[in-house]
Amino acid sequence: MDYQQIIQHFYGEEETALKTILVVHSRGVADKALAICSAHPELSLDSRFVEVAAMLHDIGIIRCHAPGIQCFGTEPYICHGRLGAAMLRGLDSTLEPFARVCERHTGAGLAKEEIERQNLPLPHQDFLPETMEEKVICYADKFFSKTRPEQEKSFEHVLRSLEKFGSEGVERFLSWHQLFAIEK
Repeated sequence: MDYQQIIQHFYGEEETALKTILVVHSRGVADKALAICSAHPELSLDSRFVEVAAMLHDIGIIRCHAPGIQCFGTEPYICHGRLGAAMLRGLDSTLEPFARVCERHTGAGLAKEEIERQNLPLPHQDFLPETMEEKVICYADKFFSKTRPEQEKSFEHVLRSLEKFGSEGVERFLSWHQLFAIEK
């Protein structure tokens, strides 16, 4: 099953506003992540995995309540990664590596302490990217919103948006920037 079949399985064949937002956002993330793979051969990143995982990382938004981006589910948006992971795991056990990307990409990853301090509706455990591929996708994701999925955010804009949630995410993002930045 390729990522397009998986998206179609959960979102249907019809081109809805939500499906368009998901695909445009995910394609932007995938393209940025693939550019990082190309620019940094020394990291030996699995570009095929990166592309598929980037296209699936937000699959769970369909179950969330975020009307501003056409999500009319019932769950809090912060849960979209865990929901997406469960969706993929329920579909096929071979999707486990992609499920892990889903649940570890929110914010700049979420540490147990951050979840507890912010009283987030998530299990009290770490949801931090572990592999280099997971980190690349999480990093690339910060440059694209779902409200303007076709527009890449500036580095400064990403930092400002992460600062609202505490220094831990900013520090992780900055460490990834040292590894993944592409010289222009």
